[in-house]
Amino acid sequence: MRFVDQVVIEVEAGRGGPGCIAFRREAYVPNGGPNGGDGGRGGNVIFVADSNLSTLLDFRYRRKYKAAKGRPGEGNNRTGAGGDPSYVRVPTGTLVYDDDTEELLTDLVEENQEFVAALGGMGGRGNYRFRSSTHQAPRRADTGQDGEARRLRLELKLLADVGLVGFPNAGKSTLLSRVTSARPKIADYPFTTLVPNLGIVDLGDFTSCTMADIPGLIEGASEGKGLGHSFLRHVERTRVLVFLLDVLDDPEEKYRALVREIEAYAADLAKAPRIICLNKMDAWPVDEPVPTIDGHEVMQLSAVTGSGVDQLKYRLKDILRSTPVP
Repeated sequence: MRFVDQVVIEVEAGRGGPGCIAFRREAYVPNGGPNGGDGGRGGNVIFVADSNLSTLLDFRYRRKYKAAKGRPGEGNNRTGAGGDPSYVRVPTGTLVYDDDTEELLTDLVEENQEFVAALGGMGGRGNYRFRSSTHQAPRRADTGQDGEARRLRLELKLLADVGLVGFPNAGKSTLLSRVTSARPKIADYPFTTLVPNLGIVDLGDFTSCTMADIPGLIEGASEGKGLGHSFLRHVERTRVLVFLLDVLDDPEEKYRALVREIEAYAADLAKAPRIICLNKMDAWPVDEPVPTIDGHEVMQLSAVTGSGVDQLKYRLKDILRSTPVP
């Protein structure tokens, strides 16, 4: 399935129903008077967050969403039925912007959270509303009001507890497939991961976390170079950053470059707890000293063999216990 994380759509709420012009006509009631009811309100367009969705792909094929019109008013002061709302399901983690003003309207981060994206128009007043002591037989009724029509930009930011960041071919997809049931594409050439991948990590003791494998960053990613700029937004919500470094490819310099890109993109994100991992230790000579990273504590592992992976899970469990959910 294609991964789509940004799309522009149009929403239009239902128009209110027209008011009714009617008069009470009954035997032995000579002065019946007006009794036309109001029109029903137009239906709303409502976004609903759904954790079962992971992409905005469906919105590429359908760009306009409309709710139903309100029904006309009726005699005997009966108000017309309201128009049916249009419920639009979006992935959790979806931000909704007004595409014309760039205003952030809502951030749908909780399951089944709702947002009224467009409000239905008011129904028109029936002629009963216009009666008075001097105007006892009004032949006037309002048409219903138009519903709101808006052009919205939807932007998806994945909700993951742990974000895997690293340069291309650092082994992020291999690690994700090792610790979760996710099956991302794995190959021995750079940029095999073109979209973020999510997986659930079992941390033991009936606890788990979600981990996102972010496409490989390159220097200048925060300025729009390479693939990383398109997907850096997906690590903004993560509670822990795991820097995965190829031990065979100047890991200290690569780590510094990754930190620079993240700081340039979102300074607050750079303050998140981090774990630094040296991957591909199965290929490191036993008699060679292991590289250090700016004096930081470094974990050693091999995503291919599984060595050190359990220790990483224990460390994640400890950090997540002490890190509040944003």
